[in-house]
Amino acid sequence: MARKSLTGLDLLLAEADRALRTLAAVAHPARPNPAGDTPSEPLSDRDRKHAAGLMRVNHAGEIAAQALYQGQALTARNPAVRESLRQASEEEGDHLAWCEERLRELDARPSILNPLWYAGSFAIGALAGALGDRISLGFVAETERQVEGHLHEHLERLPREDERSRRILEQMKLDEVRHGETARAAGGARLPAPIVGLMGLTSRIMTRSSYWL
Repeated sequence: MARKSLTGLDLLLAEADRALRTLAAVAHPARPNPAGDTPSEPLSDRDRKHAAGLMRVNHAGEIAAQALYQGQALTARNPAVRESLRQASEEEGDHLAWCEERLRELDARPSILNPLWYAGSFAIGALAGALGDRISLGFVAETERQVEGHLHEHLERLPREDERSRRILEQMKLDEVRHGETARAAGGARLPAPIVGLMGLTSRIMTRSSYWL
């Protein structure tokens, strides 16, 4: 069905379906898990809980990423921009599935705050898209820059023996860098410093709460 033939109710139902599948369904990646056959080294209870907290944060971040991209794609004006956002969302879906799988391996659960992160991120993404494609792409570029920083920090903080989580985060970092570069090359605008600061503050709230909850 062509997008222009969809009613407002159709779009609302489609987005509700995507939200439910993101939050409740088991994610299935299109690409193999980067951890592959990497041996799962035994971790102390303390290290396992710490690794689980970090991976829970990254899983929550991928929930937010799905919502951001879906919100931005919904209000994007240029079909090419909309398609690039959908494509990035699919790759972020791989990240979601990999983090989810690693959480199961660590006998840990996702964040109970994920519905909140999804709703808030979708609203922010839709607003960014409504402000124009250059702003929306700039938002993608800045988001990915900040995510890259978080992933770098998590790679430093992971227990040395947790090579499976490390392989996953390293591939995620490569993908995030590419998404940011693609958004900048497509004409993403540099965001004002206050917006960048607000994004960083929001991100810190999410990461600190998701580690425990």
